[in-house]
Amino acid sequence: MEALLCRKLGDPTIPVDDSENSPLTLSKAHPIPRLNSPTAVRVRVKATSLNFANYLQILGKYQEKPPLPFIPGSDYSGTVESVGSNVTKFRIGDPVCSFAGLGSFAQFIVADETELIRVPDGCDMIAVGALPVAYGTSHVALLHRAQLRAGQVLLVLGAAGGVGVSAVQIGKICGAIVIAVARGEEKVKFLKSLGVDHVVDSSTGNITDSIKGFLKARKLKGVDVLYDPVGGKLTKESMKLLNWGANILIIGFASGEIPVVPANIALVKNWTVHGLYWGSYKIHRPAVLEDSLKELLSWVARGLITINISHTFSPSEANLAFAALKDRKAIGKVMIAFDDHKAASSKL
Repeated sequence: MEALLCRKLGDPTIPVDDSENSPLTLSKAHPIPRLNSPTAVRVRVKATSLNFANYLQILGKYQEKPPLPFIPGSDYSGTVESVGSNVTKFRIGDPVCSFAGLGSFAQFIVADETELIRVPDGCDMIAVGALPVAYGTSHVALLHRAQLRAGQVLLVLGAAGGVGVSAVQIGKICGAIVIAVARGEEKVKFLKSLGVDHVVDSSTGNITDSIKGFLKARKLKGVDVLYDPVGGKLTKESMKLLNWGANILIIGFASGEIPVVPANIALVKNWTVHGLYWGSYKIHRPAVLEDSLKELLSWVARGLITINISHTFSPSEANLAFAALKDRKAIGKVMIAFDDHKAASSKL
């Protein structure tokens, strides 16, 4: 089978197999993984999404460091290709999606049947491959942790990225007043098309002044939930906008700078700071993830969520996929698709 192997740590934007400097190599005859238990299921991967964690892992800067060589990749969609003798939930040909710590950048992956979710009929399978990590992160963060309610003000930083777009859409489904921060005219236009109540272009003006003006015009006291996958100075500025009793969701640090939340102000203003490492729920609270993904898939099937695929690449173009992620050119998700990647549309 085809599989992208990380043979050394380094910059994944270097062309695949281009030189000894490239961390990624495309194996054309990698062994197909075998069923490793009676309840194991082998899935033929249709599409797998790129997440910032994948980029950091290949660089060697992620908190989990697997031994070399390894197949990167986390969330994916595909069809059941083979099942173990005790599998009862799935049959060959069933459409499924899931996520793994490693291994989805390959044509086949093996998972226990308890880790797979059946995809409802009519869902686009390439789009569904982008669902688990980005939309799962935002769903657990906003509904399970912050318990976002209708009428509350949600501020989303990095709102045009994979998790940012998912937070915006889920916020609107919840009935929140959504404020989005993104960089560039194209991203601002896209976010407005999602029905965002107020969009701030971080490249053209003062973010806090713009948001304060919007809040004043709407007679709102401040931000109730801060969704932050960016970190750095933007976090510091955003804290000036938070209400008493606000929830701060720490999702990631795309800026490369880890912010400091002043404990004294958190105390006085009764803020709740949530650190969210979504992947660890698979170990500690797997039922939460299962329920979350089932609800998200039902929203996709009903048309409440539209997953925007910004770029789709073949495995041999993985460096271009990571470049789109690194350079923040993407609006929504970046995908690697197997077999018929050229059929993928830019927006699904």
